[in-house]
Order: sequence, then C-alpha cells, then structure tokens
Amino acid sequence: MSDQNGVTHAGRKEDQSVPNGLEAPIGRYRLAVQVAFVLICVWIGVEFHYFVKYLESGGAATFVNRPPGAEAFLPISSLMSLYYYFLTGVIHWAHPAGVFILIAIIVGSLVFGKSFCSWICPVGLLSESLGDWSKKLFGRQMKLPRWLDYPLRSLKYLLLAFFVYAIFFLMTAASLKTFLDSPYNQVADIKMYYFFADISAFVWWTLVVLFVLSFFVRNFWCRYLCPYGALLGSLSLLRPFKIRRNVQSCIDCAKCAVVCPSSIKVDKVVAVNSDECTTCLSCLDVCPVPQTLELKATPQRFNVSKKTVAVGVVAIYLLVCALGWISGNWQNRITADEYLIHQKYLHSYGHPTGTNEIDKLNQQSKDQGSSNQNTNDGR
Repeated sequence: MSDQNGVTHAGRKEDQSVPNGLEAPIGRYRLAVQVAFVLICVWIGVEFHYFVKYLESGGAATFVNRPPGAEAFLPISSLMSLYYYFLTGVIHWAHPAGVFILIAIIVGSLVFGKSFCSWICPVGLLSESLGDWSKKLFGRQMKLPRWLDYPLRSLKYLLLAFFVYAIFFLMTAASLKTFLDSPYNQVADIKMYYFFADISAFVWWTLVVLFVLSFFVRNFWCRYLCPYGALLGSLSLLRPFKIRRNVQSCIDCAKCAVVCPSSIKVDKVVAVNSDECTTCLSCLDVCPVPQTLELKATPQRFNVSKKTVAVGVVAIYLLVCALGWISGNWQNRITADEYLIHQKYLHSYGHPTGTNEIDKLNQQSKDQGSSNQNTNDGR
C-alpha cells in the first residue's frame, strides 16, 4: 500500500519498472499453446471432412481414417462414457478417445484450476480475442453490473445441473450402455458435422448474437453459458495451487485486476478462490513488484513458476491422451462398412431427450436383460 507521495508502507517508492522476479512474461507462450491447439483442431476438422466425404460417396472416394480427436467435441457422450466406466470398469467402444480427453481436462483442472479454458480451448481463444479487439477499438471493456452478472453466471451451472441430473441420477449402467450402443451415439460426431455444415438460419443468428455479445462483454459465452466451464470451475475449487497476494508488498496499483479476463478483483483478496479463475497468469505478468503475486499451495509453501504451469498444463493433457492411445482405447471399434450403413440411415437416428425417453432406455435395458436371462435359462 502507498500514501499520496507514492511511498509504500515498507518505506520505498513505487517502482513500476521492477520486473516480477526473474520470470519472463508467460502471455506470449500461452498464446503459442492456444494457437497450436487451434491448428490441431483445424487439422482434425479437415480430416473429418474428408472422412464424411468418403461416406457420402458410398465408399467410392479415397478412404480417410476418422480422426479420434473429433471426440473432443462430444463432451456429453464423453461424460456418459466416463460415468459408464466408473460403474462397470469398461471403456465403451464407440467414442473411447473422448473419455481420455475428458479425463485429461478434469485432471488438469484439479491441479492447475480451470486452465483448459485459457490454455487449450479454441473457443476460449476466440472469446479472448474478441474482447481484446473490442478494447482496442473502444478503449475500454464493457462490464455488466453485479446485479445482472451474478444471475447470468448461474445459467451455466443450471445447464450443468441438468446434465448431471439426467446422467448421474436418472440413468443406470444398463441404460447408459443402451444409449452408448445406439446408432445415434455411434454417429453423433457425423451429426455434429452436418449441424454446422448445413447450419440453419436459427443457429446462424444465434451464433451471430453470441459473437456480438462476446465482442462487447468479454468472454460472454464462457462466463455465462458454457456448462463445460461450469464443470471445470467447480472442480477447480479443489485445486492445490492458487494465486496469492502478499499484502505487505502490494502497492495497490490494481494492474492485476485490470488485466484479469475474468474480472476478478485480485488486488482485493489474499488468495484467488474464484471458480472463474482460469490460471491464465496475466495478473502475475503485469505485477510490478517481485514476489507479490505468486502461485502457491499455501502462503508458507514454495511457489510454482509460470513456466511450470505452462509445461504442466500441456503435459497433463498430452500424457493422458497418450495413455489412451497406448492402452488401445483411442480408435473406436466401428468399421468403415458399418459407417457406410449408418450413413444411409443417418437422418432417421433420433436423440432421446427428456426423462420419458431416459425411462424408456431404462425399461429397454431391463427388457433386454430379461430376454437374455430367458435365453440363457432355455439353453
């Protein structure tokens, strides 16, 4: 803290030129990681496009393997598969890569907080970029008042609660298997492709509205509507490492609060416990006083360097995904011939929605189990 003459309580003058310890800014490295994952997503998209074209040709076009990384865009199916694994110990064969991708994201959140959102997620990069362009154009960033911000932030948790209730409370292991085995789930990635390739006017204008809102209100989708972010934010509350502020050396310049993309008042707290913190480390980059903002487990323990966070976030993600590949649970077990058959009936596959349909899945699973039992008894 400092008085009107700029003298801190420690008796020294405020020096804005003091670097934050010996660490270089991490922002440009974070951007490099984000861009790298965007390029990976583009590569997956191109491969998947040619895979679908092969199916549309009826097998006449050059065969292109379906990229397993496409399952990163099936979070609900992956969550159901992960829950099925916990109940049965079996990784379902339809979208196994999605299970490991989800595990990697969860583990990263438990260690480094909601780091996936600011280091890996391509939507996070787009949202950040829109906010940066808006600030450069208008010189400031629009922030919603607290009375509106808090209710809107609850929306993503309501969406998360719906999925958690539908999957973890309504579905049994048998009904999960019935859904995961279903033709709809097997081709969920192809249906998602057509959803965006043949986008409807309603979806198009919805995306335009979200784009505009994200331009004026930084991270609008991520902050208010993303249930994935709500899940990772909830898990991040268990993270051991948190950004901590040394009150004695802090000069109250508020630079950390200004650059925080999540609008956290870093300069007003001792430890950042917010579920909105994405461990982007922007606050550490701009802090002018060494050892004032640090990433620590507790105030007494050693701090984690920014480089360790950068390497750790990427390493966790890649190592868990590599485990899926090494264990033989990366490629699905759907053959090219089966995909060609699915392609013919693609538009007839419907998605079960609502509790009535889930009840039907449960009943179907019971009936199937009874039928199998009767068959076994008759042998």
